[in-house]
Amino acid sequence: MSNILPSNPTEPSLCTIDGCRLLAGHSGTHNRYPASAWDFMDERDKNKLNKAGLATPRGGAKGAYQNHVVRSNRVIIPFERLSVVPLDSFDDGYVIRLYPEQYFQSTKIPRPEFMAQNSSVIVGVNAFVLYRSHASHEALPPLDDWRPRRLLKDGIEVSERRGNNLVDDGHYVLRMPKLGNKKKTVLGPPQGIFAPEYADQETNFLCRCVLAWLIVHTHQSPYTTTQASHLKTILSAANLRNDEIWEFRGVLRHGLTACPLCTCFIKHSELHEMLVLDEEDGLENAGLQVEGATRSTIVNLFHLDPLRYDRLDHEAATVAWGHATCNTKLGQRRCYSIAELTRDGEKVGLISEAGIETIGWISPNWEMIRSPRGSVWIRICIDREEERDDTEVATGPLLNQALTQSDE
Repeated sequence: MSNILPSNPTEPSLCTIDGCRLLAGHSGTHNRYPASAWDFMDERDKNKLNKAGLATPRGGAKGAYQNHVVRSNRVIIPFERLSVVPLDSFDDGYVIRLYPEQYFQSTKIPRPEFMAQNSSVIVGVNAFVLYRSHASHEALPPLDDWRPRRLLKDGIEVSERRGNNLVDDGHYVLRMPKLGNKKKTVLGPPQGIFAPEYADQETNFLCRCVLAWLIVHTHQSPYTTTQASHLKTILSAANLRNDEIWEFRGVLRHGLTACPLCTCFIKHSELHEMLVLDEEDGLENAGLQVEGATRSTIVNLFHLDPLRYDRLDHEAATVAWGHATCNTKLGQRRCYSIAELTRDGEKVGLISEAGIETIGWISPNWEMIRSPRGSVWIRICIDREEERDDTEVATGPLLNQALTQSDE
């Protein structure tokens, strides 16, 4: 039985002056993004919502990324992704990252396209070079007049922590690990956040509102919708309060928050309990995580659409809570709900001597199959393409693809 109590049919109204989302008649200054809408929650849940509003790329330091900062920040655009990234979408700015193999054609000789007067990529202006190995630093060292990246305030170098009213200066960053007798070398401040995790302040706030509402609806939640009346009003004003849509997408099931992939109800306690893998199908040998030392809880932020470079998918309509293990299994795939597949997919079945047994529906892109009761089959690799000549990827149009690094 749901723990949700009926809310008051007469919802409070918002201020709306200059976009303010505080309740009408409030005192003090106006606020477009009031976290006070979930002030009724305990500190652990507030911290969970705050964390969901931060950019946290895996392996962030070695890519010169900022970690655990709000999503409305400057982003790093990998040079090899430049042609597909929607640059106009980054209201907080961007900087282009090149590897030395991308910028130089040989020692101390940049590729001609970067030296042209009409070049749109200028190291030291809107781009920087990232050295991630001692070998590349030795083979393709910085130009003689280059400086390491730094932050200036009123022309004076300040600490490496990014902040407002600071100016970026310099040309390259070092993130070289210890290798043999060569020391770990870190030089230059973080340059920005992982671009697919970007969201402007408005979007980031609405995403946290949705996630707060879903916390209220978790199994055994200590909260009621009566307590969340301010939050409910904000969601209604943003057209984000249609429970039928959430049910269709698998984010809610019978009015309770569910994992979009496995469809199991999410317990409130799982938002904070540490992840253990020894009983998880397919992950039995992954090792036991120790409570207090692990970096993952059982349930975390879940995206129905994968975060990609060619579009911004951290949107209020596509965030949810889901199991960390389900997130891992899903990978960079869209999470189709059972309702979506029964509407848009095609039936699939097993052929035997007795006839055809339908097992479920397959997505239009053939990436996911679901059974009527929620079992999931996911395609883990695509059809093999004809092998290309190795020399084809070394030069010419495919150069950028060949230089793409695995961390992105």
